Amino acid sequence: MHAVVLRDAGTAAGIGQFAVIQSVAPSVGVEVSPIDLRGPAQIERVITTFAQRPNGGIILTAGVTGAANVNLIIAAAARYKLPAIYIQRPFVAAGGLISYGPNFPDQYRRAAEYVSRILKVEKPADLPVQAPNKYELAINLKTAKALGISVPADLLARADEVFE
Repeated sequence: MHAVVLRDAGTAAGIGQFAVIQSVAPSVGVEVSPIDLRGPAQIERVITTFAQRPNGGIILTAGVTGAANVNLIIAAAARYKLPAIYIQRPFVAAGGLISYGPNFPDQYRRAAEYVSRILKVEKPADLPVQAPNKYELAINLKTAKALGISVPADLLARADEVFE
């Protein structure tokens, strides 16, 4: 199995997420290749070329370029029957197969708590760094059916949201 990791190399998130994916991929038998996103024409070319290989999939990491072109990525994945995983639930609502990522509203709430603590005179340097602690899994069964993928019942049971 091979996955192309579409990332925004201009952001720490794109590079950091690929590093984590790359470190885990061999343990699940997946070979990964990073693609630095530049724009719609390049994205279309990359996916078209990648689709020529059998047993492939797409991973879209967090980033502005990917988010701005998510409809193009979802359409190309559907056209070439490539399973794809996204970072945010709205991408699955728009037709993507699956997403697993942080609960952004929870992160915004926690950020507001930090602002409140700073306004109450706490020093930012004294506040601990926080990572997301709530993650969401969303699955689009209509997309899975179109790709010929059967989603295991235990995975569906773990999903926070299932689109039918």
